[in-house]
Amino acid sequence: MAIHNDFGKKAEDLAVEYLLKNGYKILVRNFRFQKAEIDIIAEKDGIVAIVEVKARSTDAFMLPQEAVTKTKIRSIVSTANHYLEEFNKQHEVRFDIMSVLPDDKGNLMIEHITDAFQAFDAN
Repeated sequence: MAIHNDFGKKAEDLAVEYLLKNGYKILVRNFRFQKAEIDIIAEKDGIVAIVEVKARSTDAFMLPQEAVTKTKIRSIVSTANHYLEEFNKQHEVRFDIMSVLPDDKGNLMIEHITDAFQAFDAN
């Protein structure tokens, strides 16, 4: 596996660990529909959180969450709709981003941005 893939997997694992510690139930990881994928689908307090994990080795060019473009949002929303229909979920839905960056000592730091975007942001 390429180094960037290892880093991305490590970031997703860290995000799952963070969510579990904060009372979320992980419903599914890496849910795929057509060519799109949702990194994590979790639930807490009756809300389904659709979570996009973005990791970077540096923030010199942009913050990880800035890489979530309108095209990516459309893809996430479409895939989330498919998941909700397939599993007959009637819950409130929220779209989150988890940003992962190393600190100055190389430790991975995570920022959970709740309600990072709305489905209508895809338009």
